[in-house]
Amino acid sequence: MTILDFIVFFIYVFIFHRIFSLVRKKYTNPQLRIYYRNLFWIKVFSCFVYSLFVLYISRGDTSALYFPEGYNFFKLILKDPSNVSLLWSSSADFNEELLSNTDALGYLKDDSNYMVTSITAALCFLTFGKYMAVNLFFSMLSMTGVWKLYLFFYKQYPQLHKQIAIAVLYLPTFVFWCSGILKDPLCVGALGWLTYALYSIFYIKDEGVLKNSLIVLVAGYVLFVLKVYILVSYLPAFGLFLILKNVTLIKNKFVKLLLIVAFIVGSALSFVKIASSLQNALGGFAAQGLTQSIIQYQTNYGNQELMGGSYFTLGVEFDGSASSLVRIAPAAIVATLFRPFLWESKKISTLLSSLESLMLMLFTIYTLRKAGIKNFFYTIINKPIVLYCFIFSIVFALFVGATTLNFGSLVRYKIPSIPFYILALFFILYFNNKLKINPLGEQVLEIKNV
Repeated sequence: MTILDFIVFFIYVFIFHRIFSLVRKKYTNPQLRIYYRNLFWIKVFSCFVYSLFVLYISRGDTSALYFPEGYNFFKLILKDPSNVSLLWSSSADFNEELLSNTDALGYLKDDSNYMVTSITAALCFLTFGKYMAVNLFFSMLSMTGVWKLYLFFYKQYPQLHKQIAIAVLYLPTFVFWCSGILKDPLCVGALGWLTYALYSIFYIKDEGVLKNSLIVLVAGYVLFVLKVYILVSYLPAFGLFLILKNVTLIKNKFVKLLLIVAFIVGSALSFVKIASSLQNALGGFAAQGLTQSIIQYQTNYGNQELMGGSYFTLGVEFDGSASSLVRIAPAAIVATLFRPFLWESKKISTLLSSLESLMLMLFTIYTLRKAGIKNFFYTIINKPIVLYCFIFSIVFALFVGATTLNFGSLVRYKIPSIPFYILALFFILYFNNKLKINPLGEQVLEIKNV
């Protein structure tokens, strides 16, 4: 990395600032303007730190696979324009003789890895192939989806604007791991757009059904290719929310309970059905202990002792059956939400997540005590917004915890579920009158179409 990397990075920071400033002016609500501005600068700072972190402190897929091979695609296209097909070709058709690093053999035969690499290559044409600037583009793509997710929840409960901001905009690991060349920024961005577009189609008729339908297709495709298990765990939960939100006909508690159980069972059966493919969807290498570079993976495969203690077990084996899923569920969910514990964190890359997991555990205990166990679960069942957040976060936690046995990978894979889990806790406190809400937060949301 040279001084040109920093120059191009800050040039694009200025360009993005001008673009987002124009968008920001479309919001008449001063609260939203403040949050939008804060989110932009948080993402810029996080991207800067992330770029240096994965390059000089803890090498990972960004600096060992996606950017090197994406830059390689960029150079190959400049050398021979006929290679431009690399940007949209299938991973199955990729000629591995074109790799710049033979240690990457097999990695780009995976559709998800190939998509991130090809997007990186395309962005190299806009950034002159500069590493930090490409990271910034990924961070900004993530930001657009995160903001849409924030707006979705804000529209439901504007009085909880601070709590929603804490969970969606300001969560440290959520921000950090969505600030560079990884699958996670693209997935989180797509998830936010998918949520807002689906909600708009069903409940905000004046925002354009055709436009939002296209957004749903694109966002859904991105998630399907990159991390299909996000769709498997998210769509049932969000679908249930859309059904229950304004369906006043479902007043019978037994019918409502049956509907909820049906969605949960459906998600569990889907997990069992695609269990074998989940290993690949999660980057089959994750379960084998890959947390740093490709070279380390090749040399340390199966030798977990060399991974600095980042490998862990749940104590229960998952063999693809429903019974083993039930046995592994508690340990898998706890691992995703509350691990690594402080004493399990032996790397800088997992220390922040350990502290965050500890706070999340304490917040869970606090919510249980304040609301009471009975009211805790009663609120989940009776409030569609809480049910949706809780089901997704728990089912997703099961998916990830059951298939990811490395803390280095776990801290990244779990991030889509954490904001929803925190929101569920905030909503439980709110519905049980255990939150102090600023009266100014009761103002009505005013947003122009953007």
